[in-house]
Amino acid sequence: MDNNKELKVRCPRCGNRVPWQGNQHRPFCSNHCRLVDLGRWASEEYRIPERKVDPEELDNLIQFPEKH
Repeated sequence: MDNNKELKVRCPRCGNRVPWQGNQHRPFCSNHCRLVDLGRWASEEYRIPERKVDPEELDNLIQFPEKH
């Protein structure tokens, strides 16, 4: 990579190309985009998908210690 070229990345919220170096909001382009993203996490708009598990299947997934 040429040292004269500045590395630019896309803001994950709005897609604007912004410099990586010296960007206090990285990977976002601005404090606004950073706060909007944080708000989406806080309001649970972003979620890790869950897998529905049959209760009978739980015994196979979780190893409980035997009681003596």
